Amino acid sequence: MKYLAKTLFVLSLVLCQTMNSQVTQEEKQLKRNEGSVDNQFEYVISKSYTYRGNGKVYKNVQYHWLTELKASITDSLKVKDKNLADTKAIVDTQAKEIESLKSELSNTQQKLDNINAEKDSMSLFALQMSKSGYNILLWSIIAGLLALTLLFLYRFNSSNSDTKAAKLKLEEVETEYEEHRRVALEREQKVRRQLQDEINKNKS
Repeated sequence: MKYLAKTLFVLSLVLCQTMNSQVTQEEKQLKRNEGSVDNQFEYVISKSYTYRGNGKVYKNVQYHWLTELKASITDSLKVKDKNLADTKAIVDTQAKEIESLKSELSNTQQKLDNINAEKDSMSLFALQMSKSGYNILLWSIIAGLLALTLLFLYRFNSSNSDTKAAKLKLEEVETEYEEHRRVALEREQKVRRQLQDEINKNKS
């Protein structure tokens, strides 16, 4: 029986010590001016005076606790507002950076398109042409020049033939003229001799 009483006494001491420890720990955790707003509310509620009336439960809170709690809540809201403003500023900055990067990407894409267009085209008389169009124009010019060359050679050969024929006719005309002049000279000489003979006859 004494053993049982001692055991119960020891258990009671341990239980009381545990409860005191928990209360002390809760008091350490719950402080009026420190910790989160929830903890401060819990502290005020736990430390307020409780009484019943008209079948309801009332809490009697000290006025300066409420003013301190209000100041703490106001500070917390200011901190959150500041954090929200800072976050908004960061978001705005990142949005501007994203827009700038989009603009740079668009400019880079435009430059790349221009480079590809220039790579696939060639400049002729300060005009940009596609390679296929440039090749067509180039070969057309070459074909035109070749046709003009062939036409020039044909006309040159034709003119050369005409010139040779004209020279040949001129030589024939000159030959005929020389022959005619020779015959006329011989005839004139013959007529002069006859005339001289007649003069001589008349003198004798």
